[in-house]
Amino acid sequence: MGRGGRSKDRSEPERRCIATGASQPARGLVRFVVGPGGDIVPDVLGRLPGRGIWVAADRAALARAVDKRLFARAARAPVAVPEGLAGTVEDLLAARVIELVSLARKAGEAVAGYEKVRDWLVKGEAVLLLQAADGSERGKARLRPPAGPDSLVQVLTAAELGLAFGREHVIHAALAAGGLASRVVDEAARLAGMREQVGADGAGKD
Repeated sequence: MGRGGRSKDRSEPERRCIATGASQPARGLVRFVVGPGGDIVPDVLGRLPGRGIWVAADRAALARAVDKRLFARAARAPVAVPEGLAGTVEDLLAARVIELVSLARKAGEAVAGYEKVRDWLVKGEAVLLLQAADGSERGKARLRPPAGPDSLVQVLTAAELGLAFGREHVIHAALAAGGLASRVVDEAARLAGMREQVGADGAGKD
């Protein structure tokens, strides 16, 4: 099984990470391209024109690619790596996860708040439980993921999760079955690779 309970699909396109040398499904890597000015540009949506340069969605792998000047080797040309590239990638991936959760909310496929989430879990409507990385561990432990650890995402902060629901902060949220849930799992996994998890205290209540 893959992330979030997804079965591994051998037909998925694979790409080779320039930092680790390992090949894996493209959804687990971050694509970069060389911009018109010779700058390395992260392409988290995989839509920018140009030859793709792939790095595992892992902060250490990206650091290695930068430190060893592997982008220039892959591009076979001099390139400029922007300062703070890892932070930029992290911000882009966080925005992507927030956007997908927001789309799920607008489609009626997501709810927030302890009571609503618990209701969905009890009724079997939820396939994915999202909890704020900086939420109280004691509070989060009161809810169990619908299908075990693979159906739990804890990579967004309470403030970031709140953005998806138009609130100041959210600790608990849930997604129903659908294409958006699997996409949230994939993008959250990439974000987790780029992010150090924040502390567990101080987010308050829904």
